[in-house]
Amino acid sequence: MTDDTTANPADDELLDALYDSVLSGDADSAIDSTRAGLAAGLQPLSLLFDAMIPSLEEVGNLFESGEIFLPEMLISARAMQACMNILRPLLADAASSRIGVFVMGTIAGDIHDIGKNLCDVMLEGAGFEVIDLGINVPADRFVEAITEHQPDAVGLSAFLTTTMAELATTIDAIDAAGVRGDTKIIVGGAPVTQEYADQIGADGYAPTAVSAVRTVKELLGMGQS
Repeated sequence: MTDDTTANPADDELLDALYDSVLSGDADSAIDSTRAGLAAGLQPLSLLFDAMIPSLEEVGNLFESGEIFLPEMLISARAMQACMNILRPLLADAASSRIGVFVMGTIAGDIHDIGKNLCDVMLEGAGFEVIDLGINVPADRFVEAITEHQPDAVGLSAFLTTTMAELATTIDAIDAAGVRGDTKIIVGGAPVTQEYADQIGADGYAPTAVSAVRTVKELLGMGQS
């Protein structure tokens, strides 16, 4: 949460409306609430940390408990992304809004991006600058991205059992290039398990977008907000 407190009932009402809009996945209403909040003088960080992030965290909790399913989670994530498109330029100058840099990509041979995109939204909402390399990303592109951006963490996504081996290939390439350093490597995707993550030398394993944020924060010693 931010240090700002909203004693104004009207501000609380705007934050509640934004929270509810993201929770229900109503992108149009979420955009309207975001713009109304900014017009009323609410700070971008307050909209983010006092409404949007708690809402998406609740969506994640509902997903993990089986009360909602992937389509509903995707709709909520897209609503938050629509709001982030408005807030991102305003947050760019707020150094305190960025807690780390995260490079994300789906490994070579795999073109699935739903899980990756969900992680992007959750991580960005949590305060990370996310650099998304896209899908079908070769190992050398991850090496280049680490060299260029020096991220705190890298996420490797694989959706198919036939592409899982590329996770190991990518980690080996990162190690061989000598660029891993303090960068944490997290792997995830439908066929990936904790045992496989340990086997290939990943620092962490995240089966869901919600757990990705939790895992990254734990690996970086940030705890949970």
